[in-house]
Amino acid sequence: MSAPRGKSSLADPHGAAGNANTRRGAGHDWERTLIAYSPYLLKNISATPTTDLPEPGHTEQQRIKLRLAHDDSRTLQASLLIQKMYATRGYPAKPLERNDMRITIMAYMDDQVVGTVTLNLDSEAGLLADQLYLEEINQLRAEGKKVCELIKLAISPRADGLRIYSSLLHIAYIYGRRIHGYTDLVLEVVPRHVNFYVKMLGCKPFGPEKLNPRANDAPAQLLHLPIDYVDAMIDAYGGQGANAKTRTLYAHFFSRRDEEGILGRLLRGE
Repeated sequence: MSAPRGKSSLADPHGAAGNANTRRGAGHDWERTLIAYSPYLLKNISATPTTDLPEPGHTEQQRIKLRLAHDDSRTLQASLLIQKMYATRGYPAKPLERNDMRITIMAYMDDQVVGTVTLNLDSEAGLLADQLYLEEINQLRAEGKKVCELIKLAISPRADGLRIYSSLLHIAYIYGRRIHGYTDLVLEVVPRHVNFYVKMLGCKPFGPEKLNPRANDAPAQLLHLPIDYVDAMIDAYGGQGANAKTRTLYAHFFSRRDEEGILGRLLRGE
């Protein structure tokens, strides 16, 4: 396809900030848990290793572990959850494809996958949303924006959806924004979910509704979110939970202090 794309200078999105020659080894051992926390006690993540997080006994079963789909086994687990949840809404879902420019993040509870989302970084191969919204996304590229997209979201009904989704999104933010410097996010949603993303994340519709051949010609709407806005919302509300003066997902993001700890451990490959 000859249309302009936002070519990435990174050969491996799982590396550290900068380019492929300045990688600092973010996550060579992807078997490890990125972060473990209780939704009822989210403290000192940045200072305490995940295996030593102090938690009351009654919350132990509620511990959430965030990991990467680093191999075929984890990719299959994520695919099965996606296919199960999409089938309940009558949509097809192809298995996840491992790709150097995609980062699939998974949430586990009691060693069962309860949530997953994939961050797709723009490159010469483009984005999935280019199939329907190439003109709109090229507009961002022409403005010098580095565009990424969220795809393949699935949350189990047995999980606390808002908290799980917020945690997955924050790890995606760390990879996309903090490690790789992407500036803008896009995602395709069904029209009935637009209000949720507008109210809960601050997204804006970007282009007209279209029929998506990847979902049996179901209607789709592209949304756009400048990551500068995410920066500001994390600064204002991250880590505050129920005490935050907002009803958005950002209240359930990690605090900046915890984010710095997570980022440091990712860059150190811990």
